[in-house]
Amino acid sequence: MSQPARVIPFDHQQSAHCETGVISNLMRFHGLPVSEPMAFGIGSGLFFSHMPFLKMNGIPVTSYRILPGWIFSRFTKRLGISIRRVTFRDPREAMDELDRVLAQGLPVGLLTSVFYLPYLPKAFRFHFNGHNIVVFGKEGDEYLVSDPVMDGPTRIHRSALIRARFAKGMPNIKGRMYYPTQVPADADLRTAALRGLRRTARDMSTTPLPMFGSKGIAYLAGRLRHYERRLGEKDARLALGNLIRMQEEIGTGGAGFRFIFAAFLMEGAKLLNAPALKDMALEMSRIGDQWRDLAYQAGRLCKGRAEAHITYDHLADKLADIGRQETAFFKQLHQCAKQL
Repeated sequence: MSQPARVIPFDHQQSAHCETGVISNLMRFHGLPVSEPMAFGIGSGLFFSHMPFLKMNGIPVTSYRILPGWIFSRFTKRLGISIRRVTFRDPREAMDELDRVLAQGLPVGLLTSVFYLPYLPKAFRFHFNGHNIVVFGKEGDEYLVSDPVMDGPTRIHRSALIRARFAKGMPNIKGRMYYPTQVPADADLRTAALRGLRRTARDMSTTPLPMFGSKGIAYLAGRLRHYERRLGEKDARLALGNLIRMQEEIGTGGAGFRFIFAAFLMEGAKLLNAPALKDMALEMSRIGDQWRDLAYQAGRLCKGRAEAHITYDHLADKLADIGRQETAFFKQLHQCAKQL
């Protein structure tokens, strides 16, 4: 006998980034209207690191954000939101628990592998076990999905969802699911936004190790300058292509995160009664444009279509200049945040 359909009224809104999009969509369901930029800012999502000691497919990892899951953790902690998080060994147990929570009328956040989500275009599917989605209903063997990168709700078959929840590789996501159990009606967004702002400014401007924070951008520029001489032309292009992929595709990327952070600063200017943040929002957007231009030029070099002046030295110079601008920006923001 087939189970009755369970569809929870859920307002899906497309987002720039999966983790912050899920936060925004789930909070709106629970009566706390929070935009994606505000979720990103409260969660102190912006960061930078280049880690030659940590490699993915043989290439050093470059990250433009804090670790996956930390935005959600910081956001919920700063607003006093109770979250239930569960992992599983047995896929059947994981699906039974998902069904049980849906039957209670609660939408559920899931951590999945992008590669095994059949509703995504093939060009977007790669082995990345860190994609957040919301499941808000079930009809037969299909689950209703709010995926923040999609322009509307979609569906996934039970077997495909099991595969996406238990994909092999790192991290081992173990069918992880999570959902709010209590959201305060009087959540203090102002205090949470200020704490998020201060943490981001501090981490980007004062982290002592050279490969982290704004100083890590100059560190990467120094390594990029020697790509071709150290790796040879073919491997240098592969390394550069992977770097740009991390910047523009994996987890929203460098320019994208700066545009989200700029929108947070613009909202924060009103929420915190701090007009100076408006000017800083415009500056952050301008820096984001330069990250995007860097990706464009690097992409042309990877494909052998670049103008003669676009070399690894040229890209390193451009990246180092971005690093200088971000260092000055976050030092100023750090001082501004202390005074709020």
